[in-house]
Amino acid sequence: MVREDGKRNFALRESGDESSVFSGNTPRQAALKAARRLEPGSSEDAADRVELRLREKGTEKVHIYDGWAWEEEAPDDKPDWMPAEITEANVSKKGIEHLDE
Repeated sequence: MVREDGKRNFALRESGDESSVFSGNTPRQAALKAARRLEPGSSEDAADRVELRLREKGTEKVHIYDGWAWEEEAPDDKPDWMPAEITEANVSKKGIEHLDE
């Protein structure tokens, strides 16, 4: 279901429970936001891959991603409020599932 600003809402499904909602123009954008909340690894290669299941609100579609996060040094031109270490994230789409509920 698309909002007036063009964004869609995606609920993070964990063991059948939908605890958090992330919004974005695309499912990948919402998955990246969810991945940034994962426990970060020391590098991208060392980060644990976690399955993220995002149900698009108003539909029966569940977008499935592998997500991972890692800590990295902030860029040299960072604003004053940004910490020296930042969390980066990435996702890889595995597919779409349709609920029969």
